Amino acid sequence: MTEQSASLILASASSYRRELLERIVATFDVAPSSVDESPAQDEQPDGLAQRLASAKAAAIASANPNAVVIGSDQVASYAGNILGKPGNHANAAKQLLACSGRPVIFYTAVSVVCESNGFAEHHTDITTVNFRTLTATEIDRYLEHDQPWDCAGSFRAESLGVTLFESIENKDPSAIIGLPLIWLAGSLRRAGVQLF
Repeated sequence: MTEQSASLILASASSYRRELLERIVATFDVAPSSVDESPAQDEQPDGLAQRLASAKAAAIASANPNAVVIGSDQVASYAGNILGKPGNHANAAKQLLACSGRPVIFYTAVSVVCESNGFAEHHTDITTVNFRTLTATEIDRYLEHDQPWDCAGSFRAESLGVTLFESIENKDPSAIIGLPLIWLAGSLRRAGVQLF
């Protein structure tokens, strides 16, 4: 596949992933998949993230066999338990209170596939977010500002959420937002997609 012929599809409805991908690629389509994101019984967070990323990419690639398709998913884990998207203020406050003073691990998985030429690469980036000790008042003030109801872990790292942390440990700072762009850029080049 040549750089000129590779069309690109992001298999995600996430505005965060779309904005991240716009940093490195000029043109792409968005086609969210309808993959069930429920974890299987006893499924580990890293396995869940990679399974969902692969399933999302495969679902869109099957209908677009000549396109390079990006599937991605992120799973947050605290003490081995999966933290979902909170959906509302009360659930987000409970999540942040539970994470206060503790580490939370984020698994950001990506699959890049093209059915027509058999290209397939998969990667999981691991980020550890070390929360500082938070008060209930701080949590409520933060949630009123950012309203991170659609964010696993109940924060927006690219916004005021960064004030909740003592440190972040990872290889790729974009992974915590939703796509590890360093790895993804390399994979897209190998798949024949022209970057900026």
